[in-house]
Amino acid sequence: MVSNEQRRRQLAREKFERQQERREAARRKTRRRNAVIAAALAVVVAAGATAFATGALSGDDGKKDTAADAAAPSATPSKGPDPCAKAAPGTPAAKTWKSEPAMTVGTSASYAAKLDTTCGTIDLTLDAAKAPHTVNSFNFLSGQGYFDHTTCHRLTTDPSQIFVLQCGDPKGTGMGDPGYRLKDENLKDPAVKDGVYPAGTLAMANAGPDTGGSQFFLVYKDSKLAPNFTPFGKVGPEGMKVLRKIAAAGEQRGVGDGPPNATVVVNKAAVTKS
Repeated sequence: MVSNEQRRRQLAREKFERQQERREAARRKTRRRNAVIAAALAVVVAAGATAFATGALSGDDGKKDTAADAAAPSATPSKGPDPCAKAAPGTPAAKTWKSEPAMTVGTSASYAAKLDTTCGTIDLTLDAAKAPHTVNSFNFLSGQGYFDHTTCHRLTTDPSQIFVLQCGDPKGTGMGDPGYRLKDENLKDPAVKDGVYPAGTLAMANAGPDTGGSQFFLVYKDSKLAPNFTPFGKVGPEGMKVLRKIAAAGEQRGVGDGPPNATVVVNKAAVTKS
């Protein structure tokens, strides 16, 4: 017989996955709207009404995703002081690409990454053998400076047993992407069997099958999630210390799912081959 606590956790996990799907639907809607605006702009400019066109472009492209507002009602507020330093000068990249980058990583090589954040350095190892396309994309975006000056926009701390920090969105809203989609990889990795992504897992966020982009999450405590998110690396010991410091500060909404109280900004992301 399923207990109330088990049922509550199951509902929370399902809600987390629905939120990812809603984000993708919102992104599709934004792209469709922009296409219509672009077409309208061409007509308006041809007619000489450039002032109207400028107004049409000032829509809600930067509107924040609010899908995470309604977290589990039993979540306990968790707040703390901001433990992080001031961000380095700079702004996130705005560049996007039409297709996945060409493969440049070797599946037999070893790759490591460092996220130099305002809260400390998060060291990572990347698994190119099991998730070559995902690691290749992460390497490409890092080399393009895509992650530099971006905010880690989401922290989950609620009793649904999902404990992750989500990063990789230049918009800082959960709505950003590099313009292309990645297919899922490594979903049958034994490390994420039984519906648990262990502490230290580095995985891709998505909004459904084969919708990976630039956003990724770092697991700071064992988290119960369906094996639908590509695991492509591990967080090192020093990185885990930084993640736990961020998690200890809590999240802003006090509902277990929202922007972290810690001002987590990736000053620089870099991948190295060994």
